[in-house]
Amino acid sequence: MRVPYKWLQQYVDIDLPPEELAEKLTMAGLPVENIESLAPDFRGVVVGKIRSITPHPNAEHLVICRVDTGRELQLVTGAPNVYIDQKVAVALEGAKLPGGKEIRRATFRGVTSEGMLCSAQELGLDANLVSPADREGIITMPPDAPLGADAAEVLGLNDVVLVLELTPNRADCLSILGVAREVAALTGAPLRLPEIAVREDGRRIEDLAAVEIEAPDLCARYVARLVSGVRIGPSPAWLQACLRAAGMRPINNVVDITNFVMLEMGQPLHAFDYDLLQQHRIIVRRAEAGEKIKTLDDVERELDPEMLVIADAARPVAVAGVMGGLETEVTLETANILIESAHFDGASIRRTSRKLGLRSEASTRFERGVNLEGAAAAADRAAQLMAELAGGSVARGRLDCYVRKRRPVTILLRPQRVNYLLGTELAPAAMKELLERLHLEVSGEGPFQVTVPAYRGDLTREIDLVEEIARLYGYDNIPVSLPGNITALEKQTPAQRWEEAGREAAATAGLVEVVTYSFIGPRALDQLQLPPDHPWRRVVKIQNPLRDEQSIMRPSLLPGLLEVAGRNANRRVLPVAIYELGRVFIPAGRQLPVEPLRLGGLVMGTTGRGWSWPAGEMDFFYLKGIVENILARVKIKGITWEATATYPFLHPGRAANIKAGEAVLGFIGELHPDVLAAFDLPARACVFELDWDYAGSLNQRQVGYEPLPRFPAVERDLAVVVEENLPAAAVEEVIREAGGDQLKGCTLFDVYRGAPVPAGYKSLAYSLVYQLPDRTLTDAEVNAAQERIQRALEERLGARLR
Repeated sequence: MRVPYKWLQQYVDIDLPPEELAEKLTMAGLPVENIESLAPDFRGVVVGKIRSITPHPNAEHLVICRVDTGRELQLVTGAPNVYIDQKVAVALEGAKLPGGKEIRRATFRGVTSEGMLCSAQELGLDANLVSPADREGIITMPPDAPLGADAAEVLGLNDVVLVLELTPNRADCLSILGVAREVAALTGAPLRLPEIAVREDGRRIEDLAAVEIEAPDLCARYVARLVSGVRIGPSPAWLQACLRAAGMRPINNVVDITNFVMLEMGQPLHAFDYDLLQQHRIIVRRAEAGEKIKTLDDVERELDPEMLVIADAARPVAVAGVMGGLETEVTLETANILIESAHFDGASIRRTSRKLGLRSEASTRFERGVNLEGAAAAADRAAQLMAELAGGSVARGRLDCYVRKRRPVTILLRPQRVNYLLGTELAPAAMKELLERLHLEVSGEGPFQVTVPAYRGDLTREIDLVEEIARLYGYDNIPVSLPGNITALEKQTPAQRWEEAGREAAATAGLVEVVTYSFIGPRALDQLQLPPDHPWRRVVKIQNPLRDEQSIMRPSLLPGLLEVAGRNANRRVLPVAIYELGRVFIPAGRQLPVEPLRLGGLVMGTTGRGWSWPAGEMDFFYLKGIVENILARVKIKGITWEATATYPFLHPGRAANIKAGEAVLGFIGELHPDVLAAFDLPARACVFELDWDYAGSLNQRQVGYEPLPRFPAVERDLAVVVEENLPAAAVEEVIREAGGDQLKGCTLFDVYRGAPVPAGYKSLAYSLVYQLPDRTLTDAEVNAAQERIQRALEERLGARLR
């Protein structure tokens, strides 16, 4: 919010320098980000009026202007936009312009020029704050600017602007009056509100226009005023100066008045050309599917039923709270104005603004919250100014559709609670005085009944009032002390502890954490070789993406991990062993998307070699060991591995589902060669991804104590020949079932193919450990268990002893 110092002084007497006022506002919770001086980098430039224009006798593109600045001057110019009676900026002889240029009397093709007509660029003005016509030629000064007046003063450049960085809750300070209230409360100076007195004449507005609200849930109030017989033209100098200092470009007197009132009172307004409204009706409704409107920026926009529009009897004429329509724009031919002053639902305006990719000063204010009770006063203020500055007459009365009235807010405030929270010893009378400086109504002797004005929508609870007292009293006046008798509460939720456990487990297993963007592009899914009907193709799309590469929300962690792996490989940073714990996004129809937590990882390259061991490839089994360590560390048992070919981005025959019972917990596998090429990875890479939310439900949080065994174990080896396509996990499952309670360990230590094992078969060798907690096993018992296991393998799997 830009707050011009001179404009602010119209409502409250300020005897502080801007720097000191900025410090007070910042300490009171309204941080001033910058103090911007508008002081011009020129001098000797005054206002003049063109009395005559004659062609230059010796140059086709030059003209001779007789300009009155209090004394008549002869000036030669090539500007294309000069005309008789135009007020212009004249650099007199001896004037200094930005860049150090000094103006001197000069002769152009035999004609003397006693100064120079100045353009906005030559005066160093912001091109965004002057009209398009003035950007190409000399700048046109306001018609009421006195001849010979200092151009800098007329343009409002002898001023200072406080640039406020407001927090979202202080919507009331998105207005000059809102900031003036704060200054008055901080300094004790009286507040001067503008006097609003509308002179009405002519017919009643009820006979000339009608307003209907068909979406009361999105529009609580709509106020309309009618001003007839206006004359569209430039605004007076003071109004243009206020707008420029606040960062807005003057357009014409009617539009400038709506912008001025918005900046002054915080209530966005819109001016319709009354004669262009079909049947002179205003209908506030939701847009129809496929309906379109061309907005004031000359862009045709398609609407949807979630958007609120202002319509007449035939079509939409404005996107409510965002921007008006081009078809009812105020032009030089406009004679009658319908003023809109409304209260729209902030969430609806925010959604519409984002969908259309269109933000405005009005939408910013509606999104944060506008004073519901101030709509009528703002409409009256605009009508008053249009009658004064545009020569219009105001119809009697106003149309005020107030469908959802505001409920008064009264808060109970306990003085002892204030002192307890702030650590102060303020008297109740002092608290009351501070609150009344903010124009809050305070009754009672303590506890107080505090009635909140409508423009302070951020005050809803007792703690809000405590904060108001603290900031007015001065944060620097509150004593520094440690809170007493407060026991520290647990800071992490179970879900947060589970996330932390996942990070610790992955890091302990040898992986390095990375954090990637939740936004990806459709190309990443193409690189994963996903078919059109793959579930990951159902994505959450971003309505207004910054670029195509960030236009959808990720359905998996893999794209981010692969991007990190590729970036490291391109810089020869190998090996890569990374993980990410983050959320993916699954669409849920019209509801908010589901955001499950996933744990994913990637390994690529070879492990380092040592003096007594060689380097090893980070292959499927290397990563499988990492995942086993992660799951074991977080106490998840009963995990099985099942070969699969359902993942198009994984290598056929080198991929598996990670299962917990019958449920799939995740997947693991080596990337398909086509995927490696698509992501420009130079070496084989393996990946995994786990549903970490579901894994949390399997976590055995109760950890029991198991004493060390007192009796020795017996170890036996067992080698069996089975069919090639039989998984080793199936063999291990039969061994453990047949071994019973006596079998404490079963480890595969050898896989052999070749003579004398027949083709199509393989030999699996297991190390078996037998042990009981209460006695030593006998050889007979161990032999019986071995035979039982051999029979079970032969009967159930067709295995034979090697």
